[in-house]
Amino acid sequence: METTPTLDVTTLRNWLENGKPVTILDVRPLAERQEWAIPGSIHVDVYDKLKAGDEHALDNVNVAQHVPVVTVCAAGRMSLKAAGQLQAKGLEVYSLEGGMKAWSLAWNTAIVPTSLPQVSILQIRRTGKGCLSYMVASEGEALVIDASLDEKVYLDLAMMHGWQITYVLDTHLHADHLSRSRVLALQTGAKLLLPESDKFQFSYEPVTSQTTLPLGKTLLKAIPTPGHTLESFSYLVGESVLFSGDTLFVDGIGRPDLKASADEIRQKATLLHRSLHTLLALPESLQVLPGHTSKPVAFDEEPIVTTIGELAAKLSWVKVSEEAFAQTLLAKIPATPPNYLTISELNRGGDFSGIEPMEVEAGANRCAIS
Repeated sequence: METTPTLDVTTLRNWLENGKPVTILDVRPLAERQEWAIPGSIHVDVYDKLKAGDEHALDNVNVAQHVPVVTVCAAGRMSLKAAGQLQAKGLEVYSLEGGMKAWSLAWNTAIVPTSLPQVSILQIRRTGKGCLSYMVASEGEALVIDASLDEKVYLDLAMMHGWQITYVLDTHLHADHLSRSRVLALQTGAKLLLPESDKFQFSYEPVTSQTTLPLGKTLLKAIPTPGHTLESFSYLVGESVLFSGDTLFVDGIGRPDLKASADEIRQKATLLHRSLHTLLALPESLQVLPGHTSKPVAFDEEPIVTTIGELAAKLSWVKVSEEAFAQTLLAKIPATPPNYLTISELNRGGDFSGIEPMEVEAGANRCAIS
């Protein structure tokens, strides 16, 4: 019996990054597909048939004959069955090893155009998870904001561009991904800066409302923006770029309810209302670079960015009283992210030994309210 070949995430990521023709066939149930998916993939709702052993589950699926096919499911088991059926038709087909769980660690990058002289900004995107981290560099110095990938990713990017990482920052205590910031700082000797809080159980340099960091030809300024979490900060670079963490997204705002009682949610909603008004009062032309996106990130090298002016127009519903805002916000809160309590506790301690990230982090992020 012919063995069905598999493909690892790194290879598929490289294919997509280099524009190699490939058909990605997603065989998960529709509800799972709607949560998160690989950009450009095709969905066929045959999971139940495959699980039941239906040997004809893919008889009506037509794909290009001379393009490799990669089948995908949640963990890589049903996709093997699907690949076997397509292989019997004479197609070049692979099953994605580890499925969407493994794909949660796949990433791509985009250069962010900026008017800042002698400043480069690189957006690093977890394509399935939607986590966005950043490298900002000037005159060979670089800082990393919200590192969500293995530290080797940032080390390799810094080496490729000839940058020395001198600062590593987080915007808040994350609940949807493991923060790699502490490990990255230890690996590079960079200063680790986190919002001043009693939540973190390891050494770091506290970020306060007075924090400013010189970086080559520019300056980073910390802005307290509590609401999503009590310790949330945004970072303003050179008066023209705002790294908004989970406070502002390209089409929504951060949720205030995670790990909070009813009274705490109300308190955080009030704080969020004030933080949003602070940020939306900044110049309309200010670029906003968020900490997440709710959609799979295509391999298109197009940065996920908006402006204060565009957000002010989209978020007209936040320009109401604190009470009216809280009522509207609470009616919009989505389901909680997977494993958010476990991830939060791990990020508090900063020790991930014995942890398999793709098991803990699997699933879409649900941080935004729009």
